[in-house]
Amino acid sequence: MRALGILGGLNLLLSALLLIPASVAFLHHEDPIPFLLPSAVTLLTGGGMYLLGRSRGGEISQRDAFLIVSLAWIDASFFGSLPFFLSGLSLLDSLFETVSGFTTTGATVLSQIEQWPRGLLFWRAMTQWLGGMGIIVFSIAILPFLGVGGMQLFKAEVPGPIVEKLRPRIAQTAKLLWTLYFVLSASEALLLILGGMTPYEALCHTFTTMSTGGFSTRTASIGHFGHYHRLVIIGFMVLAGANFSLHWRFLQERRAHLKDPEFRLYLSLILISVGVITSDLLMNLGGGILRVEEAAFQAISILTTTGYSTADFGSWPPLSQIVLFSLMFLGGCAGSTAGGIKVIRVLMIWRFVAQELKKLLWPKAVTAVKVGGRAVSVEVVHGILAMTVLYMGIFILSSMAMGTLGLDMVTALSAVAACLGNVGPGLGKVGPALNYGSLPGVAKGVLMFCMLAGRLEIYTLVILFYPSFWKK
Repeated sequence: MRALGILGGLNLLLSALLLIPASVAFLHHEDPIPFLLPSAVTLLTGGGMYLLGRSRGGEISQRDAFLIVSLAWIDASFFGSLPFFLSGLSLLDSLFETVSGFTTTGATVLSQIEQWPRGLLFWRAMTQWLGGMGIIVFSIAILPFLGVGGMQLFKAEVPGPIVEKLRPRIAQTAKLLWTLYFVLSASEALLLILGGMTPYEALCHTFTTMSTGGFSTRTASIGHFGHYHRLVIIGFMVLAGANFSLHWRFLQERRAHLKDPEFRLYLSLILISVGVITSDLLMNLGGGILRVEEAAFQAISILTTTGYSTADFGSWPPLSQIVLFSLMFLGGCAGSTAGGIKVIRVLMIWRFVAQELKKLLWPKAVTAVKVGGRAVSVEVVHGILAMTVLYMGIFILSSMAMGTLGLDMVTALSAVAACLGNVGPGLGKVGPALNYGSLPGVAKGVLMFCMLAGRLEIYTLVILFYPSFWKK
């Protein structure tokens, strides 16, 4: 019953948030009913759930936290899809677009995006901004009754192998993260407006940059805008793909980023991938300095799992496509809004492999996996290895499922990689110049599962399918 009360509180919050795109629709002389009606339905449903499940307190177990967080994302996706359904999309496509939004995947079924109502596109971007830092983290920061047991919910949603508390109380940590998120978002919006972007489009693209979501108000994505806007967005994609706790520590210590081994590897991956793609494009397609911008934008967009595009990289040379496909798995840093396996896990796996190689040479040597000069516990290393195996297992099984539905290998593999990594555009029939609208309904269902599993870091969702989870 405690879970019912928490989900009810989330719905009450979602009901209030739906009034924001309703206001945008009203200001642009559009019909606000597709938002007002879902707001009312969500309010009534949420109120009933909250009253039935209201609790005076009590700790939330880790098992309850997994269930609550998974149900919260499914619940938010269902009620958040109602505006799309009332605007003319099918129920399945409405769910797909909303799941893609809240999980910050950016895979879309919409075509001719400029023709859709502005209120709907604003809500579409807003779902990504809310999902970027996490709807549960947002709820913990806003709803006082989640203070008790909030740490378990926080751990079940926040990406990364190790949860970092910035303040003694988890509600204070959630508020701090959301404050930092808001300040960075406001800064980007201001810079985009100063560059000539309308406030409406500046807000939409700020929402989808800081969340590393990638939804755009334009069919051509960021390719529609000029070099200034692209450079601003590149900068904020890099910031959004880094650990937000690191940004906070930067306020106390200016060299915080450079001292962090994960961030250094993150920057190295960006520089190496940009260098390789730029060289490949220049050798095969020619061109000048603009190739550097194209390569930088796409490499950063894919590594941070934002999914914006300024070019149809589906038509690029094979080497560039392979690099981008590989980046889909890596993702950004732990504690960022990016998806993927995360740079810190890649770093720890590499250190673990190096440790095992040393043991072959010196079997009696006492070694430990270290990151930043600190030894990492065996439990954390085992958790990382298990999560990576599960991640790749889901990728393989989902790709096979897509293949049985008649999709070609490039489309099947890249669609799953892009959705599991919360990237958005893939290759083949789901490339940046196309969308996911033509896929079979079952394929969309498989990809929605991949989006949720990827955003919730595999364990939180997959553990619900483990028989022992339901045993007392």
